[in-house]
Amino acid sequence: MSNPTACARVGQDRANLYTEITDKIIAELEAGRVPWVQPWGTAAAKAPLAMPKNASTNRQYSGVNILILWGAVVERGFTGQSWLTFRQALSLGGHVGKGERGTTVVYADRFVPNDERRRAAETGEDAQAIPFLKRFTVFNTDQCDGLPPEIATTAPPPPPGLIAPKVEYPDQGDRD
Repeated sequence: MSNPTACARVGQDRANLYTEITDKIIAELEAGRVPWVQPWGTAAAKAPLAMPKNASTNRQYSGVNILILWGAVVERGFTGQSWLTFRQALSLGGHVGKGERGTTVVYADRFVPNDERRRAAETGEDAQAIPFLKRFTVFNTDQCDGLPPEIATTAPPPPPGLIAPKVEYPDQGDRD
């Protein structure tokens, strides 16, 4: 039997997560920053040109997570675009620094419960998938200590002129 209180709480958590992310994007806009504009090449961005990725799996983040993580890199001055969960940092032999605050990312997907699969098989109907949204807290590798060198090393910055080409003005000759 399902628990209506638990279902309501899950729906409320999902709504709170949507609101949290929306509020963060609105705050960025109100501060004069456009979070979906690529942050590299700005004075605030210390991280190299890269998509945010999970340092343990090398999987690139996607969707709204890119905006969230780029924003965190710019806001907090991280030097890299690699992220780990608390447990991933431990599994790699490192740890999150004391007092560090993580960044919330989300994972959205769908699943079909076994009861729904059985019901669909009995009735000949299509099984209905249930969408879900789960939040995770991740830490930039700058916030972690004791990681292996291949994980902790940040990529070198892009060569000059790759992002914002050097502007050269034509020779204006003598101005006497």
